[in-house]
Amino acid sequence: MQLKKLRIDPNWESRLESIGYGYHTLDNVPYWVDDYYYEINVKEADLIYKASNELWTMCLDAVEYIIKNKRYHHFHIPPHMIHHIERTWENDEPSIYGRFDFAYDKTNGALKMLEFNADTPTSLFETGIVQWYWKKHYFPELTDQFNSIHEQLINCWGELKPYLNGDILHFSCAKETLEDLTNIEYLRDTAIQAGLQTKLIYIDDIGWSGRNFVDLEGEPIQSIFKLYPWEWMIREEFGVHIINDLNKTQWIEPSWKMLLSNKAILPILWELYPNHPYLLASYFEEPGHLKHFVKKPILSREGANIEMYYDKQMIYATAGEYGDEDYIYQELATLHREETGFSIIGSWIIGQESCGISFRESDMPITTDQSRFVPHIIRH
Repeated sequence: MQLKKLRIDPNWESRLESIGYGYHTLDNVPYWVDDYYYEINVKEADLIYKASNELWTMCLDAVEYIIKNKRYHHFHIPPHMIHHIERTWENDEPSIYGRFDFAYDKTNGALKMLEFNADTPTSLFETGIVQWYWKKHYFPELTDQFNSIHEQLINCWGELKPYLNGDILHFSCAKETLEDLTNIEYLRDTAIQAGLQTKLIYIDDIGWSGRNFVDLEGEPIQSIFKLYPWEWMIREEFGVHIINDLNKTQWIEPSWKMLLSNKAILPILWELYPNHPYLLASYFEEPGHLKHFVKKPILSREGANIEMYYDKQMIYATAGEYGDEDYIYQELATLHREETGFSIIGSWIIGQESCGISFRESDMPITTDQSRFVPHIIRH
C-alpha cells in the first residue's frame, strides 16, 4: 500500500462537476483528493475482500445472538422498537449495503475493523462513480481498481425487485443535504437501471394518513430506502407511527440494522469472537488491562465525541453532541500514516458481498466529516 502523487489536472473541479459531484470542496478546502492516490497490490485487495465477507457473516451471527439472548439493553434502543427489529429480522427484510472501516498496519499487514457503518454509510457515490472516472482520466490504460459497486448495486436491486412491497420504491433523505441527496439519487439511478419504479420524497415530507405513511400525492409508501439514521427517525414526530403502520412499510435499511450501526456491536463481536484477527478488543466498561484505547459513544457519527488514550492518559478528543446513551472502549489501533496524514480503508458490502473500497485521510488520527477522500488503483 503506497501513496503516489500525480501532476494535477487543472480542470479537475469542472471534470468532477460534469459527473454530478458538487461537494468536492468544503469551505474552500478540497474534500476530494485528485493529485495523489493509494496504490495497493492484489494480495492486499484479497485480504480486504476476505476480511469484509467474513466480518459480514460474523455480524449477521451477532444479530441472531443479540435477538435470541435479548441483549438490547447495551444498545439503548427504545423498548417499543424491539418487536419491529425482531419482526424485520425474522422476515429476512433485505439489506442493500454497509461499509466497514478498517485500520491497516503496514508493518505487519494487520487489518483491524474500527467500526461498521451499517445503516447510513455515505461516500458511496465517490467510491462507485467518482474514483472510477478519476481512474479513467489519469490511467486510461488497463489499470484495475477494487470497485464493482455500480454493477453490484444494479444486480442487488434486480434481485430485490420481486420481494418489494408494492410497485414503487420511494427514496428519501433530509432536505438541503447535497451529499445525502447525491448519494440517494445515485442509488435511485441504479434501482431504475435494474427496472424498478422509483419516487423521491424528503424525510420532512413523509405524511401519515392515520393508518399508513403517504407521499405528497397521498399515495401509500409501501417500500422506501432512507438515507436517514434509525436512531433519529424513531425520535421524529412521525417515528411513533412506524410500529402502528398497518401497511408494515418495508424500510431499507431494515430496523434490524440498528443493532449493527450501533457501536455496542463491537464488544458483542469481541465476546463472540475473542482474539479474532480482524477485531480490536472492545468492552462496555473501561478495561483495566489496556493502556492504549479509544472511548466511543455508541451512537456517534463522523468521529464526534471520541477520546483517545495512550498510557491511560487522554491524548486527543473530538467535540460533538453525542454520548448521552453510553460509551464503549476499544483497543487503540495502529493507523496507516503518510506525510499527507492518517488513512483508514472503507470496505463496502453490497448485498452479501465485498465489492469496493475507499480511503479517507485525516490530519489527526480520528476520521471526521472533514477527512479527505483519496482514490486508489490496484497494482498487478
